[in-house]
Amino acid sequence: MTKVVAKAVAKARKPGKPGVRELAAQATRDAILRAATQVFAKHGYDGGRVEQISKAAKSYDRMIYYYFGSKEALFIEVLEAAYRRFNEAESEVDTSHADPVQALREVARFMWGYYRRHPEFITLLNNENLHRGRHIGKSLRAAEYSSPAIGVLQAVLDRGAAAGVFRADIAARDLYLMIAALGYFYQSNRFTLSAFLGESLLAPEALAHWEAFCIDAVLRTVTPSKEKEHG
Repeated sequence: MTKVVAKAVAKARKPGKPGVRELAAQATRDAILRAATQVFAKHGYDGGRVEQISKAAKSYDRMIYYYFGSKEALFIEVLEAAYRRFNEAESEVDTSHADPVQALREVARFMWGYYRRHPEFITLLNNENLHRGRHIGKSLRAAEYSSPAIGVLQAVLDRGAAAGVFRADIAARDLYLMIAALGYFYQSNRFTLSAFLGESLLAPEALAHWEAFCIDAVLRTVTPSKEKEHG
């Protein structure tokens, strides 16, 4: 094979830029996914209708079935995308800080802040839990999204334990659940809790107080007790 022919073959095999049709198809698919996220977050899986989604996406019902196959498959992809966005945002958190205590503060602050900035994430998960995880249980990607989050926290805990500032017997999974629970419950129940407690949990000072409380609770949990140190 001559060099000229080899170059031609290599060029032909090299993937080119997507064409106009491919870009248009992806844009339509993305628009449907964004619209579905909004509709399902507002109305839930049962209340969210295909017609509502296609209208919000400025598309057609048939395009939803063409790209996703069914309403359930679309809902599953909405959940997967929600988890993926969370992981992508979490990956941008700087946990390489020389001080593992500061790194752990950043992780806790991120999770609390993410729940606040993305209430649709909370409502989507709440709705899926009402269905006992029936849809996400069919996902082939769901398990992929927990590993990075746990791995990031484990690395911080390992550094802290090596430095003697964190307990060595804390499981990253358990601490992750604790951090998630502290932020998730507050955000998920902020309206009913405000009525029950007779105070606005949405007030800036209330939000700032709970963030500080969460971080303090997490650090107290991982800090070695003085009794063990001198026991």
